[in-house]
Amino acid sequence: MYEDRIRCAALHPKITTAAEAARLVRNGMRIGASGFTRAGDTKAVPIELARRAREENEPLRITLMTGASLGHDIDRMLTEAGVLERRLPFQADPTLRRAINSGEVMFVDQHLSETVEMLRANLLGKLDLAIIEAAAITETGGIVPTTSVGNSASFAILAEKVIVEINLSQPLALEGLHDIWIPGRRPQREPLPIVHVQDRIGTPTIEIPPEKIAAIVITNEPDSPSTVLPADEETARIAGHLIEFLMHEVKHGRMPAKLPPLQAGIGTIANAVLSGFAHSPFEALTMYSEVLQDSTFDLIDAGKMVFASGSSITLSGPRQTQVLAELDRYRDKLVLRPQEVSNHPEVIRRLGLIALNTALECDIYGNVNSTHVGGTHMMNGIGGSGDFARNAACAIFATKSVAKDGRISSIVPMVPHVDHNEHDVDVIVTEQGLADLRGLAPRERATLIVERCTHPSYRDLLRDYYRDALKLGGQTPHDLGRAFEMYTRYKETGSMIPRSNTV
Repeated sequence: MYEDRIRCAALHPKITTAAEAARLVRNGMRIGASGFTRAGDTKAVPIELARRAREENEPLRITLMTGASLGHDIDRMLTEAGVLERRLPFQADPTLRRAINSGEVMFVDQHLSETVEMLRANLLGKLDLAIIEAAAITETGGIVPTTSVGNSASFAILAEKVIVEINLSQPLALEGLHDIWIPGRRPQREPLPIVHVQDRIGTPTIEIPPEKIAAIVITNEPDSPSTVLPADEETARIAGHLIEFLMHEVKHGRMPAKLPPLQAGIGTIANAVLSGFAHSPFEALTMYSEVLQDSTFDLIDAGKMVFASGSSITLSGPRQTQVLAELDRYRDKLVLRPQEVSNHPEVIRRLGLIALNTALECDIYGNVNSTHVGGTHMMNGIGGSGDFARNAACAIFATKSVAKDGRISSIVPMVPHVDHNEHDVDVIVTEQGLADLRGLAPRERATLIVERCTHPSYRDLLRDYYRDALKLGGQTPHDLGRAFEMYTRYKETGSMIPRSNTV
């Protein structure tokens, strides 16, 4: 009954249960699993792994590598069962986050383009097993990915053995949507030959010797829907500032009227801001990004976007149902690539991307913290934002100016953790306004960020801090004794703002 899904007859005897396939996992293994921002993740074998760890009295601790975050509470179940010893390169699960911050799980936060580079160079040890979700297996044993490629291709190539989960809920129309190209080994590597967003340079399937496939499990479970929230008044204002900035760039000849390709990070703010382009004057938009979210398909449906390249399709529930049912309508406008290609610095720089990513907070000189609350506690990870920020033609970071009902300012004197330093940040935008930092010295940056991006209730605090810091001098003036006083106040009172002020 699975002949349309498993077209290599020699592999039919490999069909087994998730419980039996999970027996291939042993204590101390390094496992590579498919999944990128809740899309295309394996949905049966990891759950059986968690069950086995809970019910059987034997050590079972693994290193788990993925493309990015997983859906279906997989990280939660594996954490609660004590399976995860080490996790990389990204996660977004509250239970796992607590285990990371308590030191129970070692988390390696990596640029998403680097994980398989490090595997390939034997810097992370040998990969014992890959668990990959697929829509089908071809006559020659080629694996057809589902809604993400992520690191799946390199995991399958580098692993000793491969388990394939054939997901019947994923349409066969996905076949042909992928472009699998793997960089050669350094230092003899050839250039990565993508010169246009729509270029296809590889194969539509993950090609491995069929004998590497040790087990095939049949599943029938859709991807977990994304958790992005609808656009609101503040994200609409951020979008408005950004569109006005880009129109100004075009008017002054610094960008072409047909904008360079766009990149947008995962999450509510980036997705909502990108949706705002549906009401912009820009036409024939293209995208070269990691994640294709609701906004990508909103722009395609609005006739604004003509092509989008990514590594995953991560959608809200209703949008996921609609897009997968009508995939033939989008096929000529989409391609999914391995994340080491979607996030490759060479291509990002060549295409001259406009990169839009989200900041937890920024400081007055343009340093950005994307990952650590209070400088110490991990949220999700840096993801691909660093890949794009360092190499984009224009690196933009967006955030609302305040959080926690105004009790936290997203603009601070000095960020306590830096993911993107001032040298990689071109533009900061909040609902208050936009600061173009290109070509400015630190003192010029500080004035611009405070006046244009800070919430009014925090503006005087930052003006006072900067005025006093100037008295101490320096290329980048700081009063190190006061740099984190807003954090101290928040810890002591529950708000960064003095009690005499209100937001």
